[in-house]
Amino acid sequence: MESDHNQAVFLLDLRGVACPMNFVKTRLRLDKMATGELLEVLLDDGEPIESVTSSVTSEGHAVESSTKIEANYHRLIIRKTAAA
Repeated sequence: MESDHNQAVFLLDLRGVACPMNFVKTRLRLDKMATGELLEVLLDDGEPIESVTSSVTSEGHAVESSTKIEANYHRLIIRKTAAA
């Protein structure tokens, strides 16, 4: 993943973490970040990726990309927005 050199990129590996705790942990990490910073989240396939994507979008954050890595997990890149 490429980003601007001045931007911090944080990683959260939430594979194996059940809903809704995966979103809670994502939100707690986002709350500690500055506007414009990127968060990379690894999530299981199915409900986790759907739920976290929907929840962060509804809170006003930008989902920069969602990539299926293997048959059973995804990489979600979230940009923290000022509105959230």
